Amino acid sequence: MYPNPQDVLPLPPRPDLDQYRKRARELSTAGRAGEAALLSWAAGWIEALNRLQPDPTRTPPQELGRRAHQVAEFAGERLRRANFSLTQAQFVLARAHGFESWPRLVHHVEGLARPDSDISTYERAADAIVTGDLPTLQSLVRADPGLVRARSSREHRATLLHYISANGVENYRQRTPANIEAITRYLLDAGAEVDAEADVYGGGATTLGLTVTSAHPRLAGVQNALADLLLARGARLDPGVVHSCLVNGCPEAAAHMAALGAPVDFEDAAGIGRLDLIRRAFEGPSAVSATEQGAAMVMAAWSGQREVVALLLELGVKPGATRAHDGQTALHVASYQGDAAMVELLLRHGAPVEVTDASYGTPPLVWAMHAWLAENRPDAAAYTRILHALVAAGARVDRTRLDDDRLRADPALYSALLRAAKPG
Repeated sequence: MYPNPQDVLPLPPRPDLDQYRKRARELSTAGRAGEAALLSWAAGWIEALNRLQPDPTRTPPQELGRRAHQVAEFAGERLRRANFSLTQAQFVLARAHGFESWPRLVHHVEGLARPDSDISTYERAADAIVTGDLPTLQSLVRADPGLVRARSSREHRATLLHYISANGVENYRQRTPANIEAITRYLLDAGAEVDAEADVYGGGATTLGLTVTSAHPRLAGVQNALADLLLARGARLDPGVVHSCLVNGCPEAAAHMAALGAPVDFEDAAGIGRLDLIRRAFEGPSAVSATEQGAAMVMAAWSGQREVVALLLELGVKPGATRAHDGQTALHVASYQGDAAMVELLLRHGAPVEVTDASYGTPPLVWAMHAWLAENRPDAAAYTRILHALVAAGARVDRTRLDDDRLRADPALYSALLRAAKPG
């Protein structure tokens, strides 16, 4: 159900229930007036909320429009189904803030109004964790030792320890302060349950699982250290953790978990660069299936494992092997990632350039153009090199995709793309 527990809107610093009741009435009225009125209402509400937030928790301007469309679409669907009732409008507001119902939002706001309530205390503690305010956290826990096992009143039902992962909890609190290891150690020393589960990503999410799949501690350089600390305090190492790390863009954590004994399958071995396991799989009595081969090629491409791709090709894996569930090839992924060397390696082995994936129905050349021109990835030289290589290998392109000044700025590339343009 919209939204997921982390993609929620922050409450204003001093939420007022009368204001929320008024907002609900306005939302119900906007719903009756049609889609344009709903979008206008949602944009105004989200912009007003954003102005009230402290700088670190403000939504970037480029995200405001997306969020307004999300809220308006969800509100329209729910309101039309319930004849634009006030009750349904209240439900929409509650869901947008990460609460399961209007009564739960009311309960939370009423708790915030009392500085000594369990809700107020928990919220201050969560803020202290993500801002690195260890003294405040210690003061709150000393006053209420049970706080370290308390749960959020939001849908995710996270404990305070879950917040150290900067994952799964509300997105404006997904931050990794410089002293996060000290904060984690303090919470565990104070009695936090190391394997408590939060209701995110389908449920059963532990702090370790969230930490090793989170971009924030990875970027802060503390991901593996946090994992080691949690494991030293008894955190369980789930069987699929290596794969989870890989599909969430955390290859260093994946390799670390594997080194600590987490199970590794053939696809995982490709993602963490375990050439020995790949060779062993091909030497064994059981053949490596085409499905496994395609998955391994694509995983290696996502993880930038050129040596793995080279070995798989040497062992006879087809350069155009596809991943079963989405039709991606290693060439799609390498083109998107801006990995020119891997693109050229695959092309030398005859990787097909016009194969389309199942999700978007587009070939590798479009993936490269999208990454560079739509997502504004910075390495223009790498994408120029990739586009030249793909066109030289026979890739075609729609003229409609060539209307971009960055392409025109490179006459050689632009001419090559024009020559490769499909008729019509």
